[in-house]
Amino acid sequence: MNASSQLPFDLSLEPESRREDLIESSANATAIAMIDAWPDWPGHVLVLAGPIGSGKTHIAGAWISVAGGIVCKLSAITDHMEELQKILESGENIVLEDAGPGEIEETALFHLVNAVRQAGAYCIITSRTWPLQWNVELPDLKSRLRAMQVVELLEPDDMLLKQVMIKLFADRQIIIDEKVVDYCVLRMERSLETAARLVAEIDAEALAGKSPVSRAVASRVLERSGMN
Repeated sequence: MNASSQLPFDLSLEPESRREDLIESSANATAIAMIDAWPDWPGHVLVLAGPIGSGKTHIAGAWISVAGGIVCKLSAITDHMEELQKILESGENIVLEDAGPGEIEETALFHLVNAVRQAGAYCIITSRTWPLQWNVELPDLKSRLRAMQVVELLEPDDMLLKQVMIKLFADRQIIIDEKVVDYCVLRMERSLETAARLVAEIDAEALAGKSPVSRAVASRVLERSGMN
């Protein structure tokens, strides 16, 4: 990890966020295509908009692993504007997480967007909503937001959840029966975070009982989570 990514921000870069870890489906295909197209973007700022659990942070982290740079909460930029400008000037890029109504210091974001463009750097902003729903009042920032490329991520579909869970089990050296995964996917919340949590809890349950991962083990975990 480079020096800039170790600054004392509210970092949220996922250590395992790598391009090769991204699993594509109709829910995220456009976003992944934009990551692969970098730096051939129509502008220097890309907004990833989608619901909780749609994989915004994971995709943004995978981009940073390729493009180089840091990830920080958008709410942290006011207190760290000088450091962020130095990062941009050094050729690094930035991901700003969790933009939305009530989360934006408008003057700071306006100056940071300008700094990105001036440095020839790139920025991804993640949000649950589209920029026009952020209730921005600053006219110059409104103009910048209208010019930003926005890519929507959808709620994860069954195929994506299934493939993610199979991969997460494989990362734990567990060859999982796909019927067990199908059983989970039909009952779980539609979230990649939920998929990761379930895999960890199912693995722990199996280890505690000294048994293989099975539908019965998965059923107990789902029941404790109120999803069975």
